[in-house]
Amino acid sequence: MYWLIAAVVFTLILVVLFIGIISRYKRCPSDQILVIYGRVGKGSSSKCIHGGAAFIWPIFQDYQFLDLAPLQIEVPLKGALSRQQIRVAIPSNFTIGVATDEKIMSAAAERLLGLNEDEIKKIAGEIIIGQLRQVVATMNIEDINADREKFLLAISKNVETELEKIGLRLINVNITDIQDESGYITALGKNAAAEAINKAKKDVAEKRETLRQIMSWPEARLPTR
Repeated sequence: MYWLIAAVVFTLILVVLFIGIISRYKRCPSDQILVIYGRVGKGSSSKCIHGGAAFIWPIFQDYQFLDLAPLQIEVPLKGALSRQQIRVAIPSNFTIGVATDEKIMSAAAERLLGLNEDEIKKIAGEIIIGQLRQVVATMNIEDINADREKFLLAISKNVETELEKIGLRLINVNITDIQDESGYITALGKNAAAEAINKAKKDVAEKRETLRQIMSWPEARLPTR
């Protein structure tokens, strides 16, 4: 009888151990990063896995997931000084996300693990605003307003470099509008519109004069009966 009870207890222990071992084998979904921390190897604070699986050793290791879903950040930048010391407002929208590059994933595990979405957006937003101000400070209003492609490239380069330090990547930038407190950009637009109108009037006048000269030539006159 005692042997039977011992066998049942031993079997139950084995079943519990087996279930425990199985439960420690974690698969990583494609839209997340599995971060294993604890005893993960000499010189490493964590191990990051994307799209795979790993066994998490009880007691010695634990794990969390980092979400790869894109985050939308609205940046209502105001009062940024251009190279001409003119203050501009550049409301914009940035789309960011945790990167899957091995080195950048490690940075994300060290600096973002355990933070919620709002906390990550706050950290990233402060970085973006700082880099936006730096880019604006190196450019004239004319360049910012007229050469949007150059402006966006400068923003993307600066912002992405800094975001990668905390494990994030820049997905998209959208500048919704550019304004300045002094009305300089509005004046530039009015001047450009006035120049375009004057040029159009001049072109029309030149064409009329050319046509008048052609019609005044003897061979251009219609024959009379």
